[in-house]
Amino acid sequence: MGERAKPLDNASDKKFVHLIIERQDTPESPPYTQEFLVDYVPRMNVIACLQAIQYNPVDKDGNRVAPVTWESNCLEEICGACMMVINGKPRQACSTLVDKLTQPIHLKPARTFPVVRDLIVDRSKMFEDLKKVKAWIPIDGTYDLGPGPRMAEEDRQWAYELSRCFTCGACLEACPNVNDRTSFMGPFMFNQVRLFNEHPTGAMHKAERLEAFMEEGGMHECGNAQNCVEVCPKGIPITTSIAAVNRQATWHAIGAWLKK
Repeated sequence: MGERAKPLDNASDKKFVHLIIERQDTPESPPYTQEFLVDYVPRMNVIACLQAIQYNPVDKDGNRVAPVTWESNCLEEICGACMMVINGKPRQACSTLVDKLTQPIHLKPARTFPVVRDLIVDRSKMFEDLKKVKAWIPIDGTYDLGPGPRMAEEDRQWAYELSRCFTCGACLEACPNVNDRTSFMGPFMFNQVRLFNEHPTGAMHKAERLEAFMEEGGMHECGNAQNCVEVCPKGIPITTSIAAVNRQATWHAIGAWLKK
């Protein structure tokens, strides 16, 4: 995270936050950087800095520029929309505090994903990949099916940890195996497959889910670099899920071979 740094001071001893932001006007245009100074407020987060720039889009040299665009929704580290690269690390802008960052603060888009504009990226690939592995609990009909099968408390506790994934994409940005040379779905998918395979109802589609994740872009493209664990904002034990899903896939493959 780096050493804590005091905000910049000018001659009047007024405190500022110094930001260097990598911008991009269109998906096809080249990136460029602009620097900004915003008034420092104790306990402010990165989103507060971006809001200040939006309110008064003037760069460090006093030139009026187009407001920086970014994406956010919940501001409570739940939606994942504000994930960006902050001082070289993918993280949530809403929960990243200025007081805990070194200055100048460098903001960049997560370029694992296509850039839409400035700090906004298109994360739709993540959601399309979730469809491939049926990352949901299928329920047929519109009538009341009752409470369904119960999970043991021990299983419920670790399943809850996996369910905390909010598809922010930080693990994809940090993973060296997610790039334009591979079709790897990303580390988060191990959690999703494990979560729904172990659910009493979701287990009905366990074989189908595993087979989808064993195809192109699936588990075999994971290099086990473990960067995903380092950047996950929820501290989800992704490497444990990698091992668990690999075991499931091995047993599934053996079973399929024996049935031939």
